[in-house]
Amino acid sequence: MPHPSPPDEPRRRSDGEATHAAILEAAMRLASIEGLGSLTIGRLARELEVSKSGVFAHFRSKERLQKETIAAAREVFEREVLQPGLQGAEGLGRLKSLCEAYLSYLERGVFPGGCFFAHTLAELDAPSGALHDEVAADHRGWFGLLEGLAGIACRCGELDPDTDPAQLAFELYAAMELANYLATLYRDPDVIERGRRAIQTAIAAAQSSRS
Repeated sequence: MPHPSPPDEPRRRSDGEATHAAILEAAMRLASIEGLGSLTIGRLARELEVSKSGVFAHFRSKERLQKETIAAAREVFEREVLQPGLQGAEGLGRLKSLCEAYLSYLERGVFPGGCFFAHTLAELDAPSGALHDEVAADHRGWFGLLEGLAGIACRCGELDPDTDPAQLAFELYAAMELANYLATLYRDPDVIERGRRAIQTAIAAAQSSRS
């Protein structure tokens, strides 16, 4: 999922790689709370209590910093959600496992501002430009994965054959994202359990009339 680094990226010594990774870790945390728009070299330098020139040496521009932060967040999402979620048994088991992996990612507070990508989606849904296009592509990939797994569950006979995989994916996605937003807004992790129950209800409804 992460994009490769641009070909003109300055070569960094191995000791610089650790510093670069630490800066990106802070950037992801900050962007999950304040948004990508606030993520500038100066703002990040203040957050880390380092010189602006020190951060600039790693990224050279605000745009590059933002793009690398998104790429780093993709790696986190893949590690924390996709890899464990896709370990479930093929079909309905994998769909349930993926939803649960997402809710676990929220419960564990991987990012202090809730799901990084839910935040960027809300921030960048209307503006046009390269960042919008990246966020839209990430969303299409995530939604497409849910829909694809729902379709497999239908073909395996685990859901009613008349189930619309896209509609079920929409309902599961809605439950997960509302759980994310409200748990973050209210600082109440118990809200996530409501999302879990909503997911169970949606899947049960899709199973209810299968033969």
